[in-house]
Order: sequence, then structure tokens, then C-alpha cells
Amino acid sequence: MTTKRLGLIMNGVTGRMGLNQHLIRSIIAIRDAGGVRLGNGDRMMPDPILVGRDAAKVEHLAKQFNVARWTTDLDKALTEKGDTIFFDAATTQARPSLLTKAINAGKHVYCEKPIATNLDEAIAVLRLAKEKGVKHGTVQDKLFLPGLKKLAFLRDSGFFGRMLSVRGEFGYWVFEGDWQEAQRPSWNYRAEDGGGIILDMVCHWRYVLDNLFGEVESVSCLGTTDIPERWDERGRKYNATADDSAYATFRLKGGVIAHINMSWVTRVYRDDLVTFQVDGTHGSAVAGLSDCVIQARQATPRPVWNPDEKRTHDFYADWHKLPENTVYDNGFREQWEMFIRHVCEDAPYKHTLLEGAKGVQLAECALQSWRERRWIDVAPIKV
Repeated sequence: MTTKRLGLIMNGVTGRMGLNQHLIRSIIAIRDAGGVRLGNGDRMMPDPILVGRDAAKVEHLAKQFNVARWTTDLDKALTEKGDTIFFDAATTQARPSLLTKAINAGKHVYCEKPIATNLDEAIAVLRLAKEKGVKHGTVQDKLFLPGLKKLAFLRDSGFFGRMLSVRGEFGYWVFEGDWQEAQRPSWNYRAEDGGGIILDMVCHWRYVLDNLFGEVESVSCLGTTDIPERWDERGRKYNATADDSAYATFRLKGGVIAHINMSWVTRVYRDDLVTFQVDGTHGSAVAGLSDCVIQARQATPRPVWNPDEKRTHDFYADWHKLPENTVYDNGFREQWEMFIRHVCEDAPYKHTLLEGAKGVQLAECALQSWRERRWIDVAPIKV
């Protein structure tokens, strides 16, 4: 049993997701815990090199987290044979070209979603990865949330009976940037820079729906740009050209209907930033990021509609919280460990660039539905 070095090229770690979820809570946490343990007992110790355009920022992060290597020269980093995995969490528009460059350099690739702004580019990267024989993966973090894992547990146990519908609510108010700093980068609100909530979030809904409730067969979607002007990181006003809210209905294989509202212009009045209610013939469940409550058929009350009398029944009291029988790790870290095992010992791994391409495909279909005001069927992807 030995500890072996695993060289990682990490691009885009100065951004919110790259820094918090991938560098700090995944790679640094894995390093500080002694690496990723393989099936034969060996441990793979991540040795990252941080890559970014702003030398001062990247150097500061390297010193802050005791990372020995950093650079602003990605091309040079890709020539290092001892660094076998390339990770990208920078802007969506740049991702296909960066992945292409890394794959041509012989690197295994792992990246944030969306993997591209359009399906053609996503498929081109997927085909190249298959042609070069490198391993590849894309982040599908929502599947690793405790709340959604609990939904999967309920589904597998037969709790729902026949699933009927899924209703999702996602979003929060993102400040415009004038009187309070925005919580999201300004490019998210410019279509010309790869922004828009449909492209950003429908990629998530694809793998959530496919893996938990049934493969997506068709979609109907309406998007809007509710806040037409915002202020960027330097306090400059700009035109918001991308959608900041959307309302989508999905038909799933097996007959389940899913409807998801998503918005960066809504104020939260629910248990979490995202909630999913799943209704079935034998029971229902509502899950957020962490918690999940259930109501079985035998415990379902008999509501009576009477608008002339004030409601006195506490419907929330009719639901029961699932017990915390399992300890859940950070989902980003868990998927990183899975990908590292996939690279180092060929462990099974399903969250490939194909799954990422499916997300881009569904976002394209949703945008087409909005543009043409009709249902769009989702075809199988041919590679």
C-alpha cells in the first residue's frame, strides 16, 4: 500500500464554484484527508497546479491553501506529462476549446457544466475524447445532494408506488449590482457571453430527471428577461440580454410529468433554494438540498375546499421528516473521488461528457421551444 502522486491542472479556480466547491471542498479536502483510496489499498494524492489569467489572484490562492504550483500559462501546463487530469470551471463559451486543447495534449478531462453553449460543440468534444481514448467526466453535483439521494432511496424502496408528477421550484433574488453587489457574475446575464438561466439550469434538470424520475422525452419552455439592465463587477451598467427566469414542463419516459420553475428574480418563500415535490399513487415526498419529508397514502388527510372559512388545519404537520440514517459527504468531493478512481483504476463511471452533452441538448430544445412556442421532442444523441 503506497501513496502515489496525481497531477491535476485546475483552470478557473478563482471563480466562485471553482474555488469553493472544487478547490477548497474537494481537492484540498481530499489532500488533507490523505488522498483517495483505491481498491488495492493505494492512495492517490492530488498535486494540483492552479491556472488563471490573474497572476496575483492565483498566487494568493496557492499560498493561502499551501498549493506549491500555479501559473498563468495554460499551454505550458498542458505539456507537463506528470499532470494527467485537466479540470475546467471557467466560462462556458471557452470550455469546448479548452477541453479540445487538453484532450489533444493527452489529458483526461473533467469539467463543470454546461460543457458547451451548443450541442454541436459538445458532441465534437465528446467524439474527440473517444477518439483519443482519454477518460472524461462532467460535474453532475445535484445527484449527490442529500435531499435528492433521499428521493432516490424512496424511489428504490417502492415508496411512491407509480410516480405521477414532479414539481420543482428553484431560484432566489440576484441583486442587480447597483445598490447591492450581485451574487452571480455579469456574464451570466449576457447571451452573447454564454449566459442565461435556461442554458445554466436545464443542464442540471436533464441529469436529475433522467436519473431519478425517467428519461426526458420532450419539453415545453418559456423564458423571460425580467431585469433588462444590470451593473457589472466594476459598477458599469450593461444590458441584460439573456433570460433570467424560465418555466419548463417535461414529459418523461414512463408517463411522469415534471414541471420546474427557475428564476434569479424570485424571493424565497419555501424550505430551500430548490425543492422537488414528487407525487405517487402510494406516497409523496418533498426534498430540498438536504432534508426530505414524506406523506404516505395511509397518512394522507381529507382536505375540504371551503373559501368561506379560514383554514385551521396545519398541512405541514401531516408530513414526516426522513431520519438522518446516513452521513453524506460534500457532493462535489464525492464525484471528484469517483472520477479519480475511474482514471486510476478504471472504476465504473457514468457521468461522462455524453451526459454533459445531453444537458446541452435539452437546454437547446428548451430554447427552441421558447422561440417557436411549441413542444420539442428530445432525440437520442448519436456519437
